[in-house]
Amino acid sequence: MFPLVKNALSRLQVRSIQQTMARQSHQKRTPDFHDKYGNAILAGGATFCITMWTYVATQIGIEWNLSPVGRVTPKEWKTQQ
Repeated sequence: MFPLVKNALSRLQVRSIQQTMARQSHQKRTPDFHDKYGNAILAGGATFCITMWTYVATQIGIEWNLSPVGRVTPKEWKTQQ
């Protein structure tokens, strides 16, 4: 299997891929939907997610099984006879 992979990788033309990417990065293009609204949609989604998880964590009455320190009093020891 190794010689097959090595042969396939040697046939890749890395230089031509790099040249193509360099050519494309210098071209000016018009802004698309993601350029115009991407950050706003990302911020809105993050805000919605944080708001919903905050509501779920605080308002629906989940018992989080927190530490009982201060709420539980120890019982008296039984003396052995």
